[in-house]
Amino acid sequence: MRDYTKLKAFEIGEAIALETCRITAQFPKEEIYDLTSQIRRAAVSVPSNIVEGCAGESQLEYKKFLEIAFRSLKELHYQILFATRLSHIPGSNAEEFDVKLEESEKVLRAIIRSQRSVA
Repeated sequence: MRDYTKLKAFEIGEAIALETCRITAQFPKEEIYDLTSQIRRAAVSVPSNIVEGCAGESQLEYKKFLEIAFRSLKELHYQILFATRLSHIPGSNAEEFDVKLEESEKVLRAIIRSQRSVA
């Protein structure tokens, strides 16, 4: 088992999940059961899958959950773009958040690539 708290990918993923909750709290109330809920689920899925992967016993299992986390991150990235287009997120906030999402994608992608050479 690995210690997820020592992974930069987890640290960034958790920060993104927290920031996502703050951002979506400002969304229109009619979005609470649709877009807000979908975005929050994708955001929380990132660190959650990293934790689940770290709890696994095998390299293959670890890599699988990292890949799921990466897919959730890509889903979140699109949903944030979509919410910005709907004017739910101000442009400056969206740009700052986009940079964080891209950084997280790079870090997670690097870990996944390193696991491909191990598995």
